[in-house]
Amino acid sequence: MITTRRQFLRASGITLGLPLLESLAPRGLRAAEGGMPGFKSDGVPRRMVCICNNLGLHLPNFIPQASGRDYKASRYLKIVEDLREQLTVFSGVSHPEVDGGHAAEKSFLTASPHPSGSSFKNTISLDQLAADYIGRETRFPSLVLTANGQQSLSWTRAGVPIPGATSPAQVFAKLFLNGSSSEIDEQVLRLRMGQSIMDTVHDQARALTRSLSHEDKVKFDEYLTSVREVEQQMLRQQEWEKKPKPKVKAKAPKDIRDQGDVIGRAKLMFDLTHLALQTDSTRLVTVMMEGFFITPPIEGVEEGYHTLSHHGQNAKKLEQLALIEDEHMRAFGDLLRKLKQTQEDGQSVLDRTMVLYGSNMGNASSHDNRNLPVILAGGGFKHGQHLAFDQGNNHPLATLYVSMLQRLGIETDRFGSGTTTMRGLEMA
Repeated sequence: MITTRRQFLRASGITLGLPLLESLAPRGLRAAEGGMPGFKSDGVPRRMVCICNNLGLHLPNFIPQASGRDYKASRYLKIVEDLREQLTVFSGVSHPEVDGGHAAEKSFLTASPHPSGSSFKNTISLDQLAADYIGRETRFPSLVLTANGQQSLSWTRAGVPIPGATSPAQVFAKLFLNGSSSEIDEQVLRLRMGQSIMDTVHDQARALTRSLSHEDKVKFDEYLTSVREVEQQMLRQQEWEKKPKPKVKAKAPKDIRDQGDVIGRAKLMFDLTHLALQTDSTRLVTVMMEGFFITPPIEGVEEGYHTLSHHGQNAKKLEQLALIEDEHMRAFGDLLRKLKQTQEDGQSVLDRTMVLYGSNMGNASSHDNRNLPVILAGGGFKHGQHLAFDQGNNHPLATLYVSMLQRLGIETDRFGSGTTTMRGLEMA
């Protein structure tokens, strides 16, 4: 049962690996440190949506020339000008030491450095950290969606990618269609079996503590806490299985088979995001919009999206690229308008929902991961401004993530490279 590197727990054919502990590891390997911040709710449902367009936006069409509240809207911002007071535009921000061109999409919500490195290990994403605190309030702790491709934005605490759902029809069924009585009973049985296995593992784990050093016991206690959280999650899932899913007037969407129609596919995911938040089925959503190997069916666009992102300042390519990015902003704006129009206890859902739109790419043409295009909408902040930072010495984007976590009620002053809140962004 014990190896020179790891110890494992086994129950009913299940093998569960333990964290690497100094008492069981070669000399020189040290355990990572890290505690869980506190949480304080104000009683209002707080929500967060994170959207990434992995090919970025052409910055001259996005960044206003002036900073502050009197900026003149750029080409792309004119599309959401009616939402000006509900959003803040950021420029001169990025994740320090997050490089590697397209590989940086892995770190968009984690801020983990050098994602293209051979020894890279990711960390927990912004949404999944939030799910540790508010995920238990809803049927689904989080919703991980992908409009195109395979990569999602969400990563576990162990740095494992969470697969994104790619079928709007299946997501709709998951959110709103109830199974038969026999299907529900079968699911409850599976959850109970899983809980029984976790109970056995928990008992074995407790017996192991006698052989651990004091430092390892502290870390192991954290591990056991996470095991217990899994058990509690299974219990909550059992309770949710007994409750009917919310009824919505919307019809089930039909999947768009054309992989090139990334905008159409994203719109379906945004519609589902709106429904999921409106029904409080979840309070955390991520949507990845991938643009590789496709030609969007947009009038005037003749070349592949990725090819156009490597425009080399070619005027014809830039105009085609702008047509695609115009549609990105229209889809984003439509989501915000739906959230703004949906009321909940005297407030709009947008007032209670932070919607982050951005990219891991500042200049896709040169694979530059600095000067990222970022917008934050809603969530109860004082918006209507352009926060412009030094484009030669970027401000850490993760400071915005700290502000977002605090708005959710999570008592922390750091996330990734962010060690304070976003300068200039205040709550309303």
